[in-house]
Amino acid sequence: MVVDREILLRRPSLVYTDEIFTLIDSNRSYLREWLPWVDSIKTSGDEREWIKAHLNFGDELQQSHFMMIYKDTVTGLIAIMNLDSPNKACEVGYWLGEEFQGKGIVTKSCRTLIGGLFEKEGMRRVQIRAAKGNRRSRAIPERLGFLLEGIQRQAELVNGRFYDLAMYSVLADEWYEKNEQR
Repeated sequence: MVVDREILLRRPSLVYTDEIFTLIDSNRSYLREWLPWVDSIKTSGDEREWIKAHLNFGDELQQSHFMMIYKDTVTGLIAIMNLDSPNKACEVGYWLGEEFQGKGIVTKSCRTLIGGLFEKEGMRRVQIRAAKGNRRSRAIPERLGFLLEGIQRQAELVNGRFYDLAMYSVLADEWYEKNEQR
């Protein structure tokens, strides 16, 4: 999926195992602060198993992960999660290597992915949750015109500590209205 001239979204494949693992490993202390799964990826083999498990989902929307590739380099992943088909709702999550922040990679990737969820998949609601204290992650839905619905208290356990999560959402009608102006 083409985002712009510099950014592509591509499904993970085994060819990228070492590149994704190196990105996680070199950003381990940064990612570990916010994400509960980081310590489960200790080796390139662990990453390979994660990719193999997610390849089995094929084209299903339920757990669709995409590498964010910026100038031919894997910079992080973006995912469609918690699909609620009867209610046409889902969640989008993402992580990015610290050295790639400030380039608009996640904002542009989210705009493309979420636009596709509304236009091609018929979603009515997309939500993003981010740790209350993670200002960079919270800036993404704010930039994209999501509404802050509230704070989910002690909603996620990360490395022995419970985090409050800011819950953002946007509805299809709101998305179209806000993105027609762009």
